[in-house]
Amino acid sequence: MSLQNTPPPQEEISMPEPTQSVLPRRRQDLRRGARPWWLLVAILTYVMGLASGYGIWGRQQSAGQAKSNPSAEYAALVEQINPKEGYILPVDFGDLGPQMMAAGVFDREQFIQVYQNANQPLTNDQMSMLDGTHSGPVVMNNENAYFLLNFLWGLGLSNNNPVLDSGAIQKSGQNGVEGFASTGGWTLATKPIREIFSTSKHFVLNAEQQKRLEEAAAAVYRPCCDNPTHFPDCNHGMAMLGLLELMASQNVSLGEMLEAAKYVNAFWYPQQTLEQAVYFQNTEGKAYQDVEANLILGFQYSSLSGFKQIHQLLETNGWLPQAPNGGGSCGV
Repeated sequence: MSLQNTPPPQEEISMPEPTQSVLPRRRQDLRRGARPWWLLVAILTYVMGLASGYGIWGRQQSAGQAKSNPSAEYAALVEQINPKEGYILPVDFGDLGPQMMAAGVFDREQFIQVYQNANQPLTNDQMSMLDGTHSGPVVMNNENAYFLLNFLWGLGLSNNNPVLDSGAIQKSGQNGVEGFASTGGWTLATKPIREIFSTSKHFVLNAEQQKRLEEAAAAVYRPCCDNPTHFPDCNHGMAMLGLLELMASQNVSLGEMLEAAKYVNAFWYPQQTLEQAVYFQNTEGKAYQDVEANLILGFQYSSLSGFKQIHQLLETNGWLPQAPNGGGSCGV
């Protein structure tokens, strides 16, 4: 979440109204001596009410069981959004780590110490990404999501691009670019933020690549604020910008960029994404992998405002799940 934040005009969001169920009321005892036809009417009323109420009760009971015993259903949903085998990112990191270190974006030992302090020491695979010796595909999973968040944050913060030079982040901060969580919150730099903000040419996008980047950045929201990636005022937004820039530079298609962003958001926001998955399963009968990336990443579902309405609907209907792990915070 930004320290200085001027959200864009909010769109109108429509959500289906939660079903209101009324259980059949208990029949009072008949008074002795009541007329027989009253007894017949009462019995018929009771039977009809019981039959209709049974269907309602059955639906409510099923929802209650899912909430009280979520292990099977929700474990399957968690596997959809955060697959154990991970998600292959269509990028090559090359020597970006050494480039960022040389530019003063971060100090290598200090970067490593962050994870030591968090009791999540970097693995050999993560060290190879940091040092530019990684070979093979970059696979995002629960173990390296935190590492990738900071690595890509540094990339988005330092790579020179018009999104940073003339975009919303330049126009919205009362205290300049240092006044945002994505800038002032970056504490690993060996230089002042202004000396690394959009100053490194890690890669240069051509006109078509830049157009694709800006289209993707405008389409990808995050549930910690109402800003798209085009306004990267927090660490998640800046990291997503770095990833989208990298994919655009390597000629990844717009559809692939958005699909990757969908799963990256899922690893960075596991609880919110799990609730999105529950929402689409219960309201549209769709599995997470079948929900269009440009739809779920948009303002209606992935902005703070949109997600709040999803959360409220799930809470009203007793569908709220609990993710088994947490995402990254808004700090290093």
